[in-house]
Amino acid sequence: MIQAKLIHPEILGTLAACGHFSRILIADGNFPVATMTLATTKRVFLNLTPGLPTVTQVLEALVSATPFQGACVVAPPDDSFRGVHGEYRTLLAPDIAWEEKERWDFYGAVKSTDTALVIATGDIRRFANLLLTVGVVKF
Repeated sequence: MIQAKLIHPEILGTLAACGHFSRILIADGNFPVATMTLATTKRVFLNLTPGLPTVTQVLEALVSATPFQGACVVAPPDDSFRGVHGEYRTLLAPDIAWEEKERWDFYGAVKSTDTALVIATGDIRRFANLLLTVGVVKF
């Protein structure tokens, strides 16, 4: 039995196969997983019900298991949508590279062969998608 914050077997297995610069998308409930990801990308559907789980809840589990060096979000049209991004920044390391991309550039980044895993959530907040870049383990 695993005694850690992250216990999902498919997510753990995919994270173990990732290397430096691999990408992981934690998708909100509106992200078009079927059409905006490559067929070869591992997909895990956690979208249980509207609002559960949130991207933030999934991020909390992921940061307990994997080092990240970068984070990318869709640039919102105004500051009223940035609250969710603030939640992410408090959970991520303070020195993490932060990037905002225009929607279609973001979708293009997700469709990269570098994206190893997409986790679909039930998060209903707008502009809640989070694309993470795996860092290196520091010994």
